[in-house]
Amino acid sequence: MNEIFSRNELFWGANIQQLLSRKHVAVFGLGGVGGYCAEALARSGVGTLTIIDFDVVSKSNINRQLVAFNSTVGQKKTELFKSRLCDINPELKLNVIDDFYTEYDEFLTDEINYTADAIDTLRSKISLIENCVKKNIPIISSLGAGNRIDPSQLYICDLSEIENKNTPFVSNCIYQLKKLGIEKGITVIASREKPFSKEKISNKEIVYKKSGEKIEFSKITPASTPFVASCAGIFMASYIIQKFIEEAKNA
Repeated sequence: MNEIFSRNELFWGANIQQLLSRKHVAVFGLGGVGGYCAEALARSGVGTLTIIDFDVVSKSNINRQLVAFNSTVGQKKTELFKSRLCDINPELKLNVIDDFYTEYDEFLTDEINYTADAIDTLRSKISLIENCVKKNIPIISSLGAGNRIDPSQLYICDLSEIENKNTPFVSNCIYQLKKLGIEKGITVIASREKPFSKEKISNKEIVYKKSGEKIEFSKITPASTPFVASCAGIFMASYIIQKFIEEAKNA
């Protein structure tokens, strides 16, 4: 296994690589952002990953998602990532949750060292952030990948330091979190680029959880290019790894 991560070790050393093998990260959402985040974490040598997604591959995913091909349309994203991630690291401990996240789920455990939020529905995103705060689990949340083309305008900051708070999705997130008393202390990845879409598409979506519960919500379909979501996911993974390294150096 050392050879797989030998190039990592040339940068951060064998001790850090061993530390990463003992870390557990949960990735919520395996779309354009979350898929790249999960893969980068696996290639970094994180020892345990929990991946959560309810969806199947659609043709509209092919322009930007790692497991989306014409040959995989209709297949579960969780199962495709299970095969892919375990092929990268056969010793990876992988927890696969094929379900839609709601505030009532106990997907967050004390064993999780970090959470990557790549959820694209507002209600579930807010619930996840709130639960991470309650359980004192560090989280980084994606707030800036849709309706954009320029990945160089992505940046990571605290929730309280977001520069362009007036974009609809960001302002809605800030408003909902403020109602819960959460105004800072959450790391986010956002974009300075002004969002753009030629057309606003809104749909009613219905999802059935494993429990049989029916979830209905309105969803605005954003424009999505091949560039920004992938970079946002990699930035998130890089941030998490750097926090683990920083933690080890300060121990």
